[in-house]
Amino acid sequence: MPSIDLNADLGEGFGRWRLTDDEQLLSVVTSANVACGFHAGDAATMRRVCELAAERGVRIGAQVSYRDLAGFGRRAMDVPSAELTAEVAYQIGALEVFARAAGSRVSYVKPHGALYNRVVHDEEQAGAVVAGVLLADPALPVLGLPGSHLLKLAGKAGLPAVTEAFADRAYTDQGTLVPRDRDGAVVIDPQAVVARSVDLALLGTVTALSGSRIEVRARSLCLHGDTPGAVDLARRVRERLEASGVRVEAFV
Repeated sequence: MPSIDLNADLGEGFGRWRLTDDEQLLSVVTSANVACGFHAGDAATMRRVCELAAERGVRIGAQVSYRDLAGFGRRAMDVPSAELTAEVAYQIGALEVFARAAGSRVSYVKPHGALYNRVVHDEEQAGAVVAGVLLADPALPVLGLPGSHLLKLAGKAGLPAVTEAFADRAYTDQGTLVPRDRDGAVVIDPQAVVARSVDLALLGTVTALSGSRIEVRARSLCLHGDTPGAVDLARRVRERLEASGVRVEAFV
C-alpha cells in the first residue's frame, strides 16, 4: 500500500492574532510545521501547538524562516551565512523546549516562505540552513523540494532528506513552485487540490501551470493552513487519499 505524510504550517499567529486553525488541522495532518517566532508564532503559541500535537500523536517540525515578522517570511532577504546558521539553530532550539515539555520532540526541520524557495537554487544559503540543523541536532530530517540544493546538501551531511510536494501550489515545468506574485500560483479550486493530491501520492505526477505533466515524487504532501477553508479541504484530501488506497502516516 502506498503511503504519504500530510503536513501543514501551524502556529502562524502572534499574541492575540491567529491565522491558522491549529486544533482542527491537528486532527487531520500527521506532521505539523510549527512557526518558530521569526515569520510568525510566539512562545505561548509554540507551547500551545506543541501540546496539541503531542496529544494527537502528530509529529512536530520546526518551520524556520528569515527574521521577517512584518512580511510573514515571504520577502527576499540577504542574510550572511554565519548569521543564518545561528538563527536556524536558535529557532529549532526554541521549539525543542516546548516540544519536550509536551512529552514529544522536534522531529524534522522545514524552511518557510522566501527561505524555502531560496534554498532550492542558492547553494550558499542552503548550506547555511544545513549547518544550522547540524548545530541543533545532527540527526534531524530536513523537508524540502525534490532536486533542491537544500536536500542535496542535507544528504551529503548525513541528514535524512525528505521530499515534499504541494497540492495547492502551481508548478513550473522544471518542478519548482510558481512565484506567488504570478497569476495561478495558488490552486484555489478544492476539487483540483483533492485530485492533485491523489495523483501526487499514487502517480508521483502533477500538471504544471503550462499544462505539461511533470514528475514530482514526494514522501510528504503540504497543505497550507492559512488558505480559506483549510480545515475542510484537508479533511477532504485525507478522505480521498485513504479511499484511494493510500496510507496516511508520518514520515518519521
